[in-house]
Amino acid sequence: MRNVLFVCTANSARSVLGEALLRHLGRGKFTTFSAGSTPRGTVNPDALACLARHGLPAEGYRSKSWEEFSGPGTPEMDLIVTVCDNAAGEACPVWPGHPLVVHWGIPDPASVDGDEATRAKAFDLAYERLEFRINAMLSLGDGVFSAKDGNSRLAAIGAAVDD
Repeated sequence: MRNVLFVCTANSARSVLGEALLRHLGRGKFTTFSAGSTPRGTVNPDALACLARHGLPAEGYRSKSWEEFSGPGTPEMDLIVTVCDNAAGEACPVWPGHPLVVHWGIPDPASVDGDEATRAKAFDLAYERLEFRINAMLSLGDGVFSAKDGNSRLAAIGAAVDD
């Protein structure tokens, strides 16, 4: 089992989608977590609706600080994926000292205003981009975690065109 932590600013949308997707697509090979640098305290209801629309469980998620994973007795992470969108001017937390830390910037669907259909479209786009990247990661196989160039191969997924 590999431990993977998805990190974004508020831990209310993108990181929760990543946590849920890898848990589903990883088929029992990953223990997944999500956290935020400045957690909102609640998971965005549109994120939970997006998971449900795609047939994934939408229960049991909570918005929490990445500090919950940095102290003694916490699970040792194999991979930390930041999903905040630098282009939107968000501050991405840094996970010091971990060899596999990658950035897969995803525009924040929670920042989209509009009716339910407009918001759903934004969340579905974030979901699809994360799904594409997670599938690309899974296609690399478990050896990527110990490969000399594993970090750069995983980081390259974040730069891939996924539309």
